[in-house]
Order: sequence, then structure tokens, then C-alpha cells
Amino acid sequence: MQPGSLVPDGQFSFGQDAESASELILQELAGRIGEQQFSQWFQDKARCQMLADEFVVAVASPFLMQWLQKKFSRSLSQAAQTVLGGSARVRIVVDGPASDVVHAVATKRVAPAEPSQPPSSHSKLPRPATSAASKTTDLTVLPQAIATAVESPKATAKSAVPSRRFADLSDFVAGPGTELAMTAVGQVCRAPGTQLNPLCLHGGVGLGKTHLLEGIYRQVRRIHAQAQVMYLTAENFANFFTSALREHKLPSFRQRFRSVDVLLIDDVHFLDAKFGIQEEFLHTVKQLDSLGRQLVVTVDRHPRLLTKMTEELKTRFLAGMVCRLESPDLATRREIVNRKAAGLDADFTGDSLAFVAERFTQNVRELEGALNCLATYHAMSGQRVTATVARNVLAELERDCIRVVRMADIEQAVASLFGLGADELRSEHRSRAISQPRMLAMYLARKHTRSAYAEIGRYFGGRNHSTAIAAERKIAQDIQQQATIKIASQSWTLREVLETLDQQLCAC
Repeated sequence: MQPGSLVPDGQFSFGQDAESASELILQELAGRIGEQQFSQWFQDKARCQMLADEFVVAVASPFLMQWLQKKFSRSLSQAAQTVLGGSARVRIVVDGPASDVVHAVATKRVAPAEPSQPPSSHSKLPRPATSAASKTTDLTVLPQAIATAVESPKATAKSAVPSRRFADLSDFVAGPGTELAMTAVGQVCRAPGTQLNPLCLHGGVGLGKTHLLEGIYRQVRRIHAQAQVMYLTAENFANFFTSALREHKLPSFRQRFRSVDVLLIDDVHFLDAKFGIQEEFLHTVKQLDSLGRQLVVTVDRHPRLLTKMTEELKTRFLAGMVCRLESPDLATRREIVNRKAAGLDADFTGDSLAFVAERFTQNVRELEGALNCLATYHAMSGQRVTATVARNVLAELERDCIRVVRMADIEQAVASLFGLGADELRSEHRSRAISQPRMLAMYLARKHTRSAYAEIGRYFGGRNHSTAIAAERKIAQDIQQQATIKIASQSWTLREVLETLDQQLCAC
């Protein structure tokens, strides 16, 4: 193999195990720096070992560590990349007690291998020869993972990034509002890249989008043990791109993201208005699609409502499967509360858990917060948590979760959704593009505030109370008739638009 040639991350070029990979890196290093310098600074003076996709060089003193980093960091990086691939990492550490240093690094950087199952016969994923190293490689991408191949001289083993704890699909409580998403996730896990590609999960905060995305990561690694699976947030993707652009490493960046089998991106709405990064992400999406690789993204609203996202990228999301996650119903909340409570060291009565499920309705995080509050009270007082105790303890928390909606909030939400200016809903314009959103705003004002019709009419352009009454009746009638309304170039049912606005207005 010629120096600088690349192979996919997590795969050695010819089926060797971790020990032989380490030997190949050392041979490559000796060829680059010469036998004399290799003998002087590495042979019998450093202990080298492969840990997942990281090559660790342990030396006897901080002085020697800094010298090697200053003198040979580039050669070490190039040798590792030649054998392991373009995003291989090298770490030089100070060797503490005889054999503990490398083990300490391993426990911080390497996640436990998931139990594997035979590959699905329906999967199109490649099945390269695996090795002991590749079976334990955690391809989770954290902010420091690809930024540099060799760390700065000040870095030590203590600065290692701990492995992330991923949620499991078995812990997700599916209800009527999430059944479709759960079914789609199951199909993606069984046969990535075959049908639902890309899969887009959208919904409000705390409804389980990240849980499902992490669950896909774990499940795909179980079923398809040899697949390269990458999980990261859209913010991480943006950071990696800007870092690669600044350091002139775009080819390595592109190879890293476009050669995976399954790419999982959380919070894609972070890319709104970042058009340069959107362009790079679009090319990544195209490449993965052309290779039959799976993409799954999460977003806080329907892709059509990403007003500052390029049209081509939005249509890419719409071409696969778009699933909405809705707030859990009462039965689902009760199941969630019972499961969460079982994992807490506290004594709850059934009535207290029922109270939590009935009162906190918006998302799972509300339920978790309420249970944690009650568990802390139990630890402090030693009393059993009854419905009466729960009502008293959670009174303040419950009050804090109630949002007072003002007409200004409604005006801002409606204007933002329809792309209108701040004062257009209160203007004299009577065109359909403005009158329809204005009627919606009046309808929502009557629903979410205690304002009288006259107050609503005055707020929206000095109109009288009969205008507000007519607007409310007209919207109610259109909802029953399943009327549609235009947003940009798309037609939405009025019910869908109101549900979207309600979620924005009532979110805690």
C-alpha cells in the first residue's frame, strides 16, 4: 500500500487483527522516519497498542511524550491513516504504573460491544471481513473525534471523551401518537437503506425523537454487527465541516461522512439559514442515497416548515418517510410514569402516579421532572408518596408548566408560519394571503386567552367585535369541512396548521 492511500474507517485493508494492525503502523512509521530514529525513540522505549480505531503510544515521561508529539506527530498520524484510513486517531500518553495507562484510555474511549445477531438476509449492507478491533469499534462521533488525528502536547489520558450512553428501543413507550414512527424505525433497523430512506422524525421537544434515533443506533449495531453506523447532532456536523474547511481537510471529512452505512443526524433544524453547510450536507445526502445507505434525521417541525432550508434539501427529506411524534395520550403517559417510577428509589402509591400522568400532559420530560421531584421529597422525608403528597409537592412545578399565552405570542407564531411581517396581521389589507392568517390568529386568541371579542378585534387592526366573532365561526366551520390552506407552495389542512400552532403556543 502506498503512503496516503485510504480505506474505510473501522476496516483494515487486509483482515488483520488489532495486534497486526499495530505492527503494520510501526513498520510504516519506521519507513517514514528511518530505522535509526525509530530504534532511538520507539523501539523498547514506547508501548504501542490498538484500541478500537485509536492507536495509543505510551511512553515513560511527560518530557518524552512532548518530544514525540513535537517531532513525530505528523509521521505517526500519516502511518496510522495509511493502515487504518483517513480518520484514524493517534494518542500519545504518559505511561504510569506498568500496564494501567492503556487500559485507562480504553475504559474511557471504548464503548462496550453490543451483543450481535446474525445479519438480516434482507440487508444490502456490505459485509467486509471483521477483526477483533472492528468488533469493538464505537463509531459514535463526538466533537473531538475527527477534529485532529494527534492531540496537542498538553493533552493527557484524562482528557479522553467518555463514551455516550444510548437509549434502547425496548425502553420507548409507543402510543397512538408514535406508533407510525415506531413501525418505521423497526423497518429501518431490519433493512437499512432499502425503502424508508431517508426517514425524518419530527415533533415538539421531549416527545422521543432523540430516544428513537439512539435506539436505531443500538439496534442496527446489534442486527448488522459489521455495519458502520454514525450518530451525531447537526451542530456537530457543522462544527466538523467548519473545522475541515479551516484546516483544508475537506477530502478526509467527506470520506468520513459519505462512506458510512447508516448516518443518524439529530436536530437538523440547527442548519436553518446556514446555507453553506446545507450545501455540503445535501451532497452528503445525495452520495448516501446513490449508494443505498440509510439516513435518519430528526427535526422540531415538518420539513415543509423549515423556511430557511433549501428547497432541494427539504424535498430530499420528503422523498422518504416523514413521521410526526405527538404528545402522549393519558394511557401512554400512565405507562411511561409506571416505567420511570420503577427505576427510582422511592415508594409511590398508584394514585400518586396517576396524578402525575393526568396533570403533566405536554411531554415526557415533564413527567420525568415531576417523578424526580417526588423521589427527592421521599428521600428527604422518608414518607410514602401518596396522591395528597404529590398534589402538594408538585403544586409549584405544575404552576410553572402552565404558560400564559398573550395575543402578541399568537400574532408572532402565525406571522412566522405564514412568512408575514410583524404588522401585517393588524394592517388594513384584505387580500386572502393576509385575511386567512388574521382569522386564524383571532380564532386562536379566543381559544388561548381570556380576551373578549371586542379586545381581539381592536388588537388586530382596530376591528369591531363582530369581525372577531365571524372569524371564529368561519375557522370552526372550515375545520369541520376539512378545508385546506396554502403555506408557501404547499396545501395543508386547517386542522394540521392549528395543531402546529397549538404546539408552539402551549409548549412549556
